[in-house]
Amino acid sequence: MKRETKYLAVYQRVKDDILRGALPPGSRLPSKRTMAERLGVSVVTVETAYGQLVDEGYAYARERSGVYVQPLAGLRPPAEAEVPPLTMLPEEPAGPGSPDFPTALWFKTLRRVMSEYGPRLVERSPNKGAARLRNAIAAYLLRYRGMFAPPERIVVGSGAEQLYEAVVRMLGPDRTYGVEWPSYRQIEAVYAGYGAAVERLPLGPDGIESAPLAASAADVLHVTPFHSWPTGVTAPAAKRYEYLDWARRGDRFLVEDDFDSEFAPPGKPLETLWSMDGEGKVIYLNTFSKSLAPSMRLGYMLLPERLLPRYDEVLGRYSCSVPLLEQYALAEFIADGSFERHLNRLRRRLAEPR
Repeated sequence: MKRETKYLAVYQRVKDDILRGALPPGSRLPSKRTMAERLGVSVVTVETAYGQLVDEGYAYARERSGVYVQPLAGLRPPAEAEVPPLTMLPEEPAGPGSPDFPTALWFKTLRRVMSEYGPRLVERSPNKGAARLRNAIAAYLLRYRGMFAPPERIVVGSGAEQLYEAVVRMLGPDRTYGVEWPSYRQIEAVYAGYGAAVERLPLGPDGIESAPLAASAADVLHVTPFHSWPTGVTAPAAKRYEYLDWARRGDRFLVEDDFDSEFAPPGKPLETLWSMDGEGKVIYLNTFSKSLAPSMRLGYMLLPERLLPRYDEVLGRYSCSVPLLEQYALAEFIADGSFERHLNRLRRRLAEPR
């Protein structure tokens, strides 16, 4: 038996005797040598166990006198009860995984990052995410999407739902949040979970229907202009300008959820609301859960400059919830072109006749 296990066994045995009253308050514990001989362990083991009891307040030491049971106010001897066996959870059945995920290349990137950055990877992440990843995302968006997204306005988070939480905490639950209907149910669940009013706005063939939008009480509108789920509706330019015009009227904001944009048809991807916005009204969200793998709980949010002070005020004291190892690995994966090559392979496969 390991020494750590032995001292814990002694500690637990004496603690149980104290709790059930076998060792009454104020009574002196057996000397360390006596207890060691009685239990067949070393004196050091007993000394460690007694020290743990003293640290936790079950006992106290008197110099040159010994260790005594600490009186515990309100202690009642527990009723004798048989402890039921601990039932372990069955392991989840192995799923099909993500057949398109570049496993070998990803783990090669992880090994390279661990070798190069070592101790830095166990530090706490900066609030908005590692600068290396935010820079890589900004360069990728400019190169692939033509989006000008300064790195200081990029916030890294652990997936879409955590970013939805950041939105409602930043803008406040006292607003009304308009959502497409039908839409991804977690959007409504997160906003409502923080106490915000949520208004469902019906989708037509080109986006949210104009009349319900105009009559809506919402002052935040969450939209998925490209491939809204589950309908697959894509908003054309006219509808996207309608959303922007709606946002310009008063203290309103658009949340652009662009989760499926990497799988746009070949050619120039659709222009984002972020790029079309000239008044700082759009919060842009995207994740890597679909483009890489569902287990990749990593996404990002682009904030208009006017919201940076509000974000810092409400959320600036928290560390980013994504480990630095994943952030550095993804930054490397994007910067060396592996991410875009992976996306190109996926797009070619999706374009093949079924």
